[in-house]
Amino acid sequence: MPDAGLSRQSTIYRAGVLGRRPLVPADFAELERRAQRASTPEAWAYVAGGAGEGRTMHRNRAAFGRWAIVPRMAAGAVGRDLSVELLGTRLPSPLLLAPVGAAALMGKDSDVAIATGAAGTGTPYIFSNQGCNPMEESAAAMGDTPRWFQLYWSSDERLVDSLIARAEAIGAGALVVTLDTTVLGWRPQDLNLGSLPFAKGLGIAQYTSDPVFREIAAERAKQPGERPRVTLGAIRALIAMARNHPGPFWANLLSPAPRASVETFLDVYSNPGLSWDHLATLRDRTRLPVVLKGILDPEDARRAFALGVDAIVVSNHGGRQVDNAVASLDALVAIREALGPEPALLFDSGVRTGADVFTALALGADAVLLGRPHLYGFALAGAHGVAEVIRNVVAELDLTMALTGARTIADITRETVTRVPG
Repeated sequence: MPDAGLSRQSTIYRAGVLGRRPLVPADFAELERRAQRASTPEAWAYVAGGAGEGRTMHRNRAAFGRWAIVPRMAAGAVGRDLSVELLGTRLPSPLLLAPVGAAALMGKDSDVAIATGAAGTGTPYIFSNQGCNPMEESAAAMGDTPRWFQLYWSSDERLVDSLIARAEAIGAGALVVTLDTTVLGWRPQDLNLGSLPFAKGLGIAQYTSDPVFREIAAERAKQPGERPRVTLGAIRALIAMARNHPGPFWANLLSPAPRASVETFLDVYSNPGLSWDHLATLRDRTRLPVVLKGILDPEDARRAFALGVDAIVVSNHGGRQVDNAVASLDALVAIREALGPEPALLFDSGVRTGADVFTALALGADAVLLGRPHLYGFALAGAHGVAEVIRNVVAELDLTMALTGARTIADITRETVTRVPG
């Protein structure tokens, strides 16, 4: 992405001369404000909310404030190269889109739209296991742009193998196993609304499109179950399940399949007993590079690489799982110091801007995952909004490199940042 920053500025300012302002704000605070206005209370609680009192979310942002970028003058950093080599693939920038479940809360065909926006910028997208479109549809929207697949380890091992096989079939560049959500964290914003999107069939498209899952759900549908008490809420839930389930709405409304699928999903989607023994089987189950997501402790990082994984994602799930947990950026520093320069470390949680990406790279990340901001762009302008958010973040990263004398990503080292006193 040569001169991504100058090109982006020029595009925006030239449009401004003609009286056109950006549909997607260039700063995160305004992006977040507008996205909230465009969202339902249930959608905003799920997407923007965090665990407990929100201390981990705040800590993620505060950690960036403890580091300052050190600009360097007269460095002549012209013709910057933002590309990186990651798991054997050359990427145009060190940015990937993080998986976000139940994104259709923010708009229809969310995963396909996000995939389209990512492909428009050449940015890899990690398909969510809790997506609202089957991975095959999202892959078709990406063309040749790299795509990865996030795996939640189901309590049904046949389903685990089926999802892995489908990820291989769509040409996924890596299998990203999320470790930190074997159970849902305590999320008061959702709890106060009694709102769980999966209970209405939203965010389970990877499952309802899977042959093994459909087989399990079909067996469940044959079994007599307790009939829900007829209330207005129950009727609305059944309508939502029918609408979110594959197939014609009216046929779904009369079928036990949508409800059986939801109940089956809630039973099997994740494995609370996930252990290192499970993870040790991955090398025999897939030919894909394996990435473990949710590592925060150096000892866990060592153990992951001892198993032969290809990379880890240092992440606290955007502050959505454990309240008062360590900030991801602090964990990144500790893990890089403990493991040295060689292992591939990806980073997410708390990333909002190009300057944040620069800081994470300086502190040891090889690449950075962008979560909530791209979803906010989607809420405002669909696939175009996703692409605009990516362009803005990459543009700021490029301009920050120019102003610190970094010609390549490799030039972004620990010496380009300093701890803020106090």
